[in-house]
Amino acid sequence: MAAAKAERKRVLAAEMRKTIATSLAAAFGFVIALLWNTVVQSGFATAGIPLGTDAKLGDWGGWAYFVVSVVVITVVMVVFIILVSRLAGKEAGKE
Repeated sequence: MAAAKAERKRVLAAEMRKTIATSLAAAFGFVIALLWNTVVQSGFATAGIPLGTDAKLGDWGGWAYFVVSVVVITVVMVVFIILVSRLAGKEAGKE
């Protein structure tokens, strides 16, 4: 009886870690999507293509800087997703 209860707790903890890892990966992906959405919209605004938004027109240098920043953030978020996934996988493998 106690062994079954302990096993259920282990399985529950593994499922919880897996769910948290999936949720974090989704959140990081959402941040990436929002950033790239802004990059695309600001590129259109900088080019003078109206989108019906109140995005401010900027210069191409500022836009390029923004694109580089978003690429760096994207790489960091992808690394976080990989690390969280591996951590959840290792923890699940121990169970």
